Amino acid sequence: MTHQHLPKLEPPRFEQGNALLLAGIGARYKCDNKAGIPSQWKRFVPYLDHIPDQVGNTAYGVVYNVDDAGNMEYLCAAQVSDFARTPPELSTLRVSPQRYAIFKHREHISTIGDTLAAIWGQWMPASGHQAADGPLLEVYGPEFDAKTGQGGLEVWVPIKS
Repeated sequence: MTHQHLPKLEPPRFEQGNALLLAGIGARYKCDNKAGIPSQWKRFVPYLDHIPDQVGNTAYGVVYNVDDAGNMEYLCAAQVSDFARTPPELSTLRVSPQRYAIFKHREHISTIGDTLAAIWGQWMPASGHQAADGPLLEVYGPEFDAKTGQGGLEVWVPIKS
């Protein structure tokens, strides 16, 4: 076994998240091989700010439908107010209201896996909280620079109330 150096996490904040309607480009991955996600984002970025009924300019990376065989769905998306005019080539996802533990990831986007490993491998077991069966959200606000991968983002982990 190899030991990877996990980052020290800042204490999370806790929030009740609202329902979200998300539209974007989705793909299915093995949890241990997500190498296609950067190219998935490259295909999605031209849609940002051009999706009918888009709300704001925040982008979302969504991990959902994780199964016991080690598979997951990943959606690069933006929030919309309605799915009616969503282009047919985009996938849609309805996220129910959920309580979240929210973590800051301040490093380059290429190290997001280290932050996720620290959340699941260190924080969750020591926190007394339990993960809820719901989508995990990566929230890319205006501080994130898609060209450089810098600026930080938030990781919203669904937890049981």
